[in-house]
Amino acid sequence: MSDVLERIVAATWLRITREPSDRAAAERAAALRVPFAFSAALRRDGVNVIAEIKAASPSAGPILTDPDIEGIAEEYERGGAAAISVVAEPEFFGGSRQWIGRARTSGLPVIMKDFIVAPSQLMNGIAAGADAVLLLASLLDGPRIREFIGLLDAYGCDALVEVHDESELERAVEGGARLIGVNNRNLRDFSVDLGTSERLGAAIPPGVVKVSESGIKRAGDVTRLRAAGFNAFLVGESLLRQGDHSAAVRALVNDEEAKHIIRFSPEDGEGEELEFGTVWRSR
Repeated sequence: MSDVLERIVAATWLRITREPSDRAAAERAAALRVPFAFSAALRRDGVNVIAEIKAASPSAGPILTDPDIEGIAEEYERGGAAAISVVAEPEFFGGSRQWIGRARTSGLPVIMKDFIVAPSQLMNGIAAGADAVLLLASLLDGPRIREFIGLLDAYGCDALVEVHDESELERAVEGGARLIGVNNRNLRDFSVDLGTSERLGAAIPPGVVKVSESGIKRAGDVTRLRAAGFNAFLVGESLLRQGDHSAAVRALVNDEEAKHIIRFSPEDGEGEELEFGTVWRSR
């Protein structure tokens, strides 16, 4: 675990001691929500962008001051995003769980990103309106991932399990993850390599929805990752720094470069043209 991650986790444990679990509120929220709407959105044909809202990050520094959550979420929806990611961690990322409900005014499913270490965080995320919660395999072992997915399942809430390397992918698979996100950012030096998704994506089991995260800035990145079997993409900073958030999402969703892509066979060097819009999942 990196020094930054250790500090974030330590701060998280202190924070959750002051935030008791609100199971009753979670039950009320679940009753009003379409179950598993997040995973359904990611299984659609085409390019499914999870557009992120965050105020800051340890790697990027400040991104937005007092963000207009409703306005950004509406722009993302107009641009064709499949879902919205809200970074709720307050101390290092400047986020808030209150942003979840505000983002849901767009009509899109919302995933809560935080550093989940305890069941109470899951309950409070569901109570805040989250349709999905991010689980980090860097913090949780296989049995704990399975436990947390089971808890979320009971409330019709999806789990996206994030991995950075082969050992974390093993934990996610052991935990029964149905949605796996490959983060292309190295947590030790914050460098980004889309090759991480290409490498780990090939090892994700059949039937699991694959999400590529971090470092996706242009249509060519989407084209490259679709060729590696991904149809869902979590994109944050590169969207938020654009003046027109709607147009920025639309440029990825309606990628003209990706209308026809070529998958090559290493044995014979020949390529098969594949129509844009295929649901790219591991098979």
